[in-house]
Amino acid sequence: MEQTPIASRYHVAIFGATNAGKSALFNSILGQEAVIVSEHQGTTTDPVLKAMELIPFGPIALIDTAGLNDLSAVGTLRIKKTLGIIDRTDLAIYAADITDFPRDDYENFTALCEGKSLPHLLVLTKSDQASSALIKARQEEFNHALFTSRDDQDSISHLKESIAQELGKIQQNERDQSGEKSETLLGDLLPPNSTVVLVIPVDSAAPKGRLILPQVQLIRDCLDHGMKCFVTRERELGEALANLKDVDLVVTDSQVFKIVNDIVPEDIPLTSFSMLLARQKGDLEILMQGVEKIESLPRQAKVLIAEACSHNQTHEDIGRVKIPALMQKLTGKDLNFTFYAGHDFPENLGDYDLVVHCGSCMINKKAFHTRIAKCMDLGVPITNYGIFLAYANGILPRCSEIFVKNVSSLSN
Repeated sequence: MEQTPIASRYHVAIFGATNAGKSALFNSILGQEAVIVSEHQGTTTDPVLKAMELIPFGPIALIDTAGLNDLSAVGTLRIKKTLGIIDRTDLAIYAADITDFPRDDYENFTALCEGKSLPHLLVLTKSDQASSALIKARQEEFNHALFTSRDDQDSISHLKESIAQELGKIQQNERDQSGEKSETLLGDLLPPNSTVVLVIPVDSAAPKGRLILPQVQLIRDCLDHGMKCFVTRERELGEALANLKDVDLVVTDSQVFKIVNDIVPEDIPLTSFSMLLARQKGDLEILMQGVEKIESLPRQAKVLIAEACSHNQTHEDIGRVKIPALMQKLTGKDLNFTFYAGHDFPENLGDYDLVVHCGSCMINKKAFHTRIAKCMDLGVPITNYGIFLAYANGILPRCSEIFVKNVSSLSN
């Protein structure tokens, strides 16, 4: 579990006012001095993320944030970064000094969480500095609160147990809504002992000596579900298919969709890594509806290309070179492209006519869902790399067939 990618972990973030004991709480949950703790306000300037194993739940990502009431010279920028963390948070912790409880700030935070359907825990810190009368008063006022002290390991253990319980509820709710789909790429689409062929091109954009995360994840997913997995380049695909018997699915990198489609016989299902991720982490139905808006884009339309990772660009870059060129050729129009990478996402989202998102392997499910929801709220169509490339090559019906056979697999 130590090797579980950050994007596959539930994100737990600690929020609160400056000097509320957030960083001390962060260190206590981690069990190590990962961040500086100081009595001076504004010690934490940027969000700090650490991967950890939360027993008995499993791997999570824990995030420390700057104070929501930071009045320093750059406080506004710090608060902006802190609020941005909410978009990728699965469970929030509001840390408040028991001796100096910011009632108005907490009410504002709970309203923010309710608006985003974000569950949260109230943690009253520095309980060792409070009188028994104050503790009793806080208990009566906030019967759901957890009381902690960084020197009281029992209180920290109880907090960890509460976090695990809340995450368990979130996980169960996801399973109730989407079944096994929330945790697997292929396990609910194909039975055990199926044969899957992965097509992985090796070009100048491919990292030397290793596979990229979606490729590794799909190989592991096949192994976890008892499927036979074969890996090849597009150059050897024809020979590989000739040597294999009863192939149940071919999964390809989206950028070689056309080549692979021409090689794979029509009776063998075909899809891409990106489309599988779109289904697992996002909302495939919305993303497929979004691609239908492409040919009605006006001239000089503004298109946002959103990449969830930062990487060196090459002349073969799929997001910054191939997709823009193909989209302009497909529409026959001059389009204006803007590129965002990593966790950055534009505040002026409503100015765009279309968003084309990557497979989202480097951001967690909550972050991708938040981005989709923002687009829906503003009426901005959104699709993803794999869906667009299948559409542009005229093979979207074929490449989505494996999903639409099971209508329930399209809902989240």
